[in-house]
Amino acid sequence: MNFAQKKDMILNGKIHKIIIALAAPIMFNNFIQTLYNLSDTYWVSQLGSDEVAAMTLVFPVIFLILSVAMGMNMAGTSLISQYIGSNQEQRAEKVASQLFSFLLVISTILGLAGYFLTPTIVSLMGGQGDVLLYGSQYLSIMFLEMPVIFMFIVYNAIMQGQGNTFTPMILNVGGSLLNVVLSPVFIFGLGPIPFMGIQGAAIATLLSRAIFVSYGIYTLFIRKDGINIRKKYILPDPKVLKRIIKIGLPASIGQSAAAFGFIILNMFVLSYGESALAAFGIGNRINSVVMMPAMGIGNAIAPIIGQNLGADQIPRARSTFKTSILMSTVFMAIGGFIAFWFSESIIRIFASGDPEVIALGTDYLRLISLSIPLMGIFQILNGTFQGSGHTMYSMFINMFRLWGLRIPMIYILGRLTDLGADAIWYSMVTSNFLICVIGMGIYLKGNWEEKIIDDEEIEEGASEKAYAS
Repeated sequence: MNFAQKKDMILNGKIHKIIIALAAPIMFNNFIQTLYNLSDTYWVSQLGSDEVAAMTLVFPVIFLILSVAMGMNMAGTSLISQYIGSNQEQRAEKVASQLFSFLLVISTILGLAGYFLTPTIVSLMGGQGDVLLYGSQYLSIMFLEMPVIFMFIVYNAIMQGQGNTFTPMILNVGGSLLNVVLSPVFIFGLGPIPFMGIQGAAIATLLSRAIFVSYGIYTLFIRKDGINIRKKYILPDPKVLKRIIKIGLPASIGQSAAAFGFIILNMFVLSYGESALAAFGIGNRINSVVMMPAMGIGNAIAPIIGQNLGADQIPRARSTFKTSILMSTVFMAIGGFIAFWFSESIIRIFASGDPEVIALGTDYLRLISLSIPLMGIFQILNGTFQGSGHTMYSMFINMFRLWGLRIPMIYILGRLTDLGADAIWYSMVTSNFLICVIGMGIYLKGNWEEKIIDDEEIEEGASEKAYAS
């Protein structure tokens, strides 16, 4: 399906079919990515619970750095999709090209700075002894991977903005499958490759992603169909960059605050022992499997809502939200039921026989499974606000869920009750419920329906197009 056909499908096709068509590749991509995460967790768990705890401890730091790219990704997707909906393809290509050059520079700076500061970062997070050592080994390599990850996020924003979720899936699946093969090789060693431990897991990830991301970015320079990167638009354009940053910054702040919140959350969990942190990490990776449909739908509706708002089809954007909520709730209810009843058996696979990790992980997975449908609604709200370009709302619900609700609840329950690690699990469920209520209130207010590109800009673009022809 070419660019014009995708655009027509998004603006005129049956909504539930469009959501499925765009979400299915994302779901499959998330499934393969999660298999990779579970595979990595499994192989690292064979090294010991300290290694799993170390990987869990430093992951929010990676997410914190990526939040910069993810915010700009949301800006790129919303701008590109709305320009496409209003027939302003040239402006969409300017956004794509500026996004590429801007994030390439930022990711290189952040990656190098993080690499040299890694031991200090892990130590400040509470890492000690073996957890400090293993966490530093893993995180230092992941910092070197930042330009690679940022470039895939750029590629994904450009393709997703025009309704292409299939090609990014192919590249990410290829990288993930290669990673599944390379991970045990670099962790335990094979032939000329020596034993590298947890550091090998990070090196395998870096190599696998770099191969496929390099190819993806290369194609954006040579493709003829659709929105691509154009060399003539790569040099900094203050006007375009200002627009990208203005829209992307709130999302980046929200994602950063969420990531930093998870760092604090991990420190709370670690205060209950390394077994609790290992159980938390395993439970989260299993939970991510169940969350795949909702995450896929939430990502898929962003370009649908963006293009329809750009085309002034507001009722169709509303219908997209309502349909996606229904679909997500059904998927999440089924997934949560399965995770609840088979929780202990699933946890045992990744717990290396540690009885404390099994007990804590089972309690966590059972409790969090009950709130799975709420987490699905949260994903749909995020996708709606991001696709419309109203990233301030996305920033608010991401920040308030952790800083306004979850972390204070954990502190209060931890001080006033003897629930132990269960205080964290109960706080997570409650915060998910409350933020969904707040998010629905923001949605019903209706401000998200306003376009982020104005009519004057559309008329100016139309004049440019007429002049060029």
